[in-house]
Amino acid sequence: MNDLNMAPQEPCACMSEPKTDAEPKKQQSLVMQMGLGLFGIALWGAIYSQLLPFAGWLTGDIFGLDLSSHLGEAVRFFVYDTPKVLLLLILIVFFVGVLRSFFTPETTRKLLAGKKQVAGNGLAALLGVATPFCSCSAVPLFVGFVTAGVPLGVTFSFLIAAPMVNEVALVLLYGLFGWKVAALYMGTGLGVAIVAGWVIGKMNMENHLQDWVRNQLFMGGATPQKNLTWSDRIDAGIESVKDIVGKVWPYVVAGIAAGAIIHGYVPQDFMASIMGKGAWWSVPLAVVMGIPMYTNAAGVVPIIHALIGKGAALGTALAFMMSVIALSLPEMLILKKVLKPKLIATFIGVVGLGILLVGYLFNAVL
Repeated sequence: MNDLNMAPQEPCACMSEPKTDAEPKKQQSLVMQMGLGLFGIALWGAIYSQLLPFAGWLTGDIFGLDLSSHLGEAVRFFVYDTPKVLLLLILIVFFVGVLRSFFTPETTRKLLAGKKQVAGNGLAALLGVATPFCSCSAVPLFVGFVTAGVPLGVTFSFLIAAPMVNEVALVLLYGLFGWKVAALYMGTGLGVAIVAGWVIGKMNMENHLQDWVRNQLFMGGATPQKNLTWSDRIDAGIESVKDIVGKVWPYVVAGIAAGAIIHGYVPQDFMASIMGKGAWWSVPLAVVMGIPMYTNAAGVVPIIHALIGKGAALGTALAFMMSVIALSLPEMLILKKVLKPKLIATFIGVVGLGILLVGYLFNAVL
């Protein structure tokens, strides 16, 4: 009987689960990625530092163009700015892609749901800068946010900031104008998003959502996000570069080409007369002209750079840029699916007024 009361034996070695070498392989992959990353950053810096002399050498010595001529100025502008902007995009988009791996649409909704005005508007605008959503995502995001309990005004702050103050715009502004203009644009863009969202929220216009949106019920049950390793996050940064830079590079090249033509051939006095500080009507005209256009920051920033170089006022040029990105006609057509005309008109009016104030402020201060 004593044999029956014996303590359970430990499982033998043949019964234990086999050990895998998956963890060491992951660590080796991460070390290799970091090593390649450091090499890539060093190579990036070496190439970036030689772009200006390379542009002069290629334009003057290889192409045989006079650098002071119209054609020489245009070609050097294009040869210098194109790789410069693309290099900046690759670097910043990679790091932003790693940052974005910490956010999902569901995470963003949870952060914003139930937030009150002002604090919610500020958080929403900041998340709009850091998260991977553009105007083409407006419909599903809008529906998801509103039905998840995110206040209408807070949702608008997010949707204004996401396309207007994104990493592409900031990288291009930094590369072409320097950090001060990029920081001013970011600050005023966030200000427009926060204030416009707050104003729309105070107007209590929820009844001007399309009926199918108001009748939508939040079902919950979001798919849990798996835990990502740093190796996964680095892969996310690489995929972000492939996706974003792969999509916007034609706009970058086209925008810089247009900017090069303006830089080389448009007389400075001409631009100063229609977009300079002395023309009070230039800011509202720039906003009205920007709304029907359909492009993104990658296409419009190089043109803005060339216009400013030819005498256009900074505030006027940035007002034009903001209206193109935040109030484009195609985006309004998309939003028509979820907003009634009165709410769309209110959105355009409030955001447009904010952009006007930014334009006049920049022209007055700078």
